[in-house]
Amino acid sequence: MPAEIIQENSEPFKEIDLDPVTLDIIENALRNARIEMDATLVRTAMSPGIREQGDAFPLIADPAGKMIVGQFGSFIDGFLKTFDGTIEDGDMIFLSDPYSCDGAVSHSNDWMVMLPVFKDGRLIAYTAMFGHQSDIGGSVVGSMPIGAKSIFEEGVRIPPVKIWKKGEYNDDLMKLVMHQTRKPDWCQADLNALIASCRVASNRLIEMAERFGDDVYYSATQELLARNYRAMKTLLSQAVATEKVSFEDYICDDGMGYGPYKIKCTMWREGEKVILDFAGTDPQSVASINFLLNENMFKMFFGIYMIMVFDPQILFNDGFYDLIDVRIPEGSLLKPQFPAALSGRTHALGRIFDILGGLLGQGTPEFLNAAGFSSSPHLFYSGWDEREGKPREWFQLFQIGFGGIPGRPMGDGPDGHSLWPGFTNVPNEFLERYFPLRIERYETEVDSGGAGLNRGGNGIHMTYRFLADGAIAVHDDRWFVPPWGVNGGRPGARARKILERVDGSTEIVGNKIEDLPVKAGEQLHFITWGGGGWGDPLERDSELVALEIRQGLVSIEGAREYGVIINEDITVDQEGTDKLRAELKASRGELPLFDCGPSIETLRENCEAETGLPAPIQPEWSEKPEFVEAAE
Repeated sequence: MPAEIIQENSEPFKEIDLDPVTLDIIENALRNARIEMDATLVRTAMSPGIREQGDAFPLIADPAGKMIVGQFGSFIDGFLKTFDGTIEDGDMIFLSDPYSCDGAVSHSNDWMVMLPVFKDGRLIAYTAMFGHQSDIGGSVVGSMPIGAKSIFEEGVRIPPVKIWKKGEYNDDLMKLVMHQTRKPDWCQADLNALIASCRVASNRLIEMAERFGDDVYYSATQELLARNYRAMKTLLSQAVATEKVSFEDYICDDGMGYGPYKIKCTMWREGEKVILDFAGTDPQSVASINFLLNENMFKMFFGIYMIMVFDPQILFNDGFYDLIDVRIPEGSLLKPQFPAALSGRTHALGRIFDILGGLLGQGTPEFLNAAGFSSSPHLFYSGWDEREGKPREWFQLFQIGFGGIPGRPMGDGPDGHSLWPGFTNVPNEFLERYFPLRIERYETEVDSGGAGLNRGGNGIHMTYRFLADGAIAVHDDRWFVPPWGVNGGRPGARARKILERVDGSTEIVGNKIEDLPVKAGEQLHFITWGGGGWGDPLERDSELVALEIRQGLVSIEGAREYGVIINEDITVDQEGTDKLRAELKASRGELPLFDCGPSIETLRENCEAETGLPAPIQPEWSEKPEFVEAAE
């Protein structure tokens, strides 16, 4: 049954016409409140993932739960429809179980708090924020077991509970939750940071309502939603055709030797409404790469992508949701059935953005992006620091790495950047200060970005020297199926990981491994994928190619992908370049819209020779669900 909102004052808000200046002031005040949530978080959190990298996402919603400002879209509307309890002044909701909120948080490491904002006895808004906790218990350090068969192996699951009830803090609940984690100091500090961020935003919203009046504040939020609806309605009618277009991409493997796993989406428009149908996506995995994709979250992903590509001036909010219909088959990789494991959903989450690029650009190739968002590489390193002169101390690191961003219509993809704009790297100085390791190398991987008129971003080559015995885990993808190029652009290079042992031997390790022992003095080369290229590489400015050779982004050999011949002094041999480009153009056929590289069968045949790793085995399901058979 739906949540019961307890209000002393239940008088409805009056919607009134606003002048543009007042609306603009309130809009920017809301944006600033969201930014202040982020600032509060990083000043008070402790874990590197949140404090240094910003792995947390705020939102401010109206009384109905629709997001006015934020990033991931609002879960609150769905939560209110299913929460069997009351919402009162002084309450704060705390949860982490994805299955209890239909995937609004997509794995149990993401802790979410939600604060209903009351003024004069009446609900005027919600603030909410979730952030990734570095450890919540479970079978492995970091609580993201690759081989988990169910969510019960992935640490503590928190259903929607009241961490604050009518102004009273539930201290016993917190003691119970913190008892499950290997890092209670980090988790308690990070949770307090989430709470503080929501309270700061609540204060700002009350101040706005006091300054302008409750009805003016409420009317402004509704106009911002309506404005987004109008803008997106026009944009969708121009950018999405009534004819169906489909695109599919693959998660390389599940870490258990099976793969790749297909994700397929078909898009079309019926009148004003855009349909996004994932029929044809593979069934759920027995391992942890499943992604419980919340429909509203995907609507926001779709909207963000549309806005950033076609009209960046549109404000992100939930106003356009009624224009989108998302269909995700039950039992698929993107809608797994309880109690499927979910901790490794990061690969499917990143791949969704690649698929969106492939869908939206087919009708308008000039707006098409290549692949490269792809995943969110993770490294875990843990053990006991027993170095001489230091007290024996437990350490564990969770760090998010970055690959190459795809080549785009407006230019090259950034080298080694997060798919989330607000993410940053953990500074090397921070890593070396607080963990027993040294960063020997942190640079872009030469030639890893796909060649194109606009080059795909290079991946990152980061070398860790471990200074204490311990164990590592790696979560990454794009090692088997490369990031594709578009409009004649070439695919990006694939990810790889190389371990140098203390005995001098070198070992190629998988991109999904856990509990791999390492010794002090050993080095891990953590190399991420490059983004796909955009456009004909033979049209790229040859002088720019020479400049990038001098900058260490492209090699002399790699310049031939652009048809560029380089002299010994790293200048362009223009005569040789013109000749080579003419030969390459004459010998090739029509440039493909998508260059995905070799077929899956060819990749399998050549896998060990090209990657040093055995090819993943094609998953088989004893009975294919009806939605898979229908799609085939």
